[in-house]
Amino acid sequence: MRIHKEGFGIIRGLLIGLLVANLLFFYFLPVYVFGFLAFVSLFLLVFTLRFFRVPVRVVQHEEGMLLSPCDGTVVVIEEVVENEFFKEPRIQVSIFMSVWNVHINWFSFKGTVEYFRHHQGKYLVAWHPKSSELNERTSVVVRHSNGTAILFRQIAGYVARRIICYAKEGTPVNAGEQMGFIKFGSRVDIFLPLDAKIEVSLNQKVVGTQTNIARFK
Repeated sequence: MRIHKEGFGIIRGLLIGLLVANLLFFYFLPVYVFGFLAFVSLFLLVFTLRFFRVPVRVVQHEEGMLLSPCDGTVVVIEEVVENEFFKEPRIQVSIFMSVWNVHINWFSFKGTVEYFRHHQGKYLVAWHPKSSELNERTSVVVRHSNGTAILFRQIAGYVARRIICYAKEGTPVNAGEQMGFIKFGSRVDIFLPLDAKIEVSLNQKVVGTQTNIARFK
């Protein structure tokens, strides 16, 4: 299993902390208590390693297809007014990532990064209706060569308080290329043109770079 670079520091610190803690447990606590705490420590280590895993996936992208930018569950499909960049009605598709999902975010199609902003904000639970506007977040707009632009928004949640985004304005990107990483659970919003054909449904489980979210002209 390959580990994502964003997890190296956390895993290194966790290993040192668990080693020191378990040495203290071993010397100062009864054997049965030490055994239980050692098991808990092992679970915590395995959970963290699994969280930062990098899956091996083959990306098959067709023109006009918008692949899922992350793993998770579709929690919103609705028409909204996107006020940050487009300032017009768009179809919003939101994907919630639990702590059990892979937390890498990927670019969904080939294009050029036209816009990037990081916004400080609150840490409401990720499924809160206002989290897309009030929470800490990044907004990335990628424009296809045919002129179609899609906005992706990484949103921090109550637990996830660190958003990593690799997008840089003016940079060309490809479908399946890493866009960033959200640590410990949150969501990604996608803002699509009104004429986009949505190919997912509410509560559907999606897989990053594998599930087709929509098709656009």
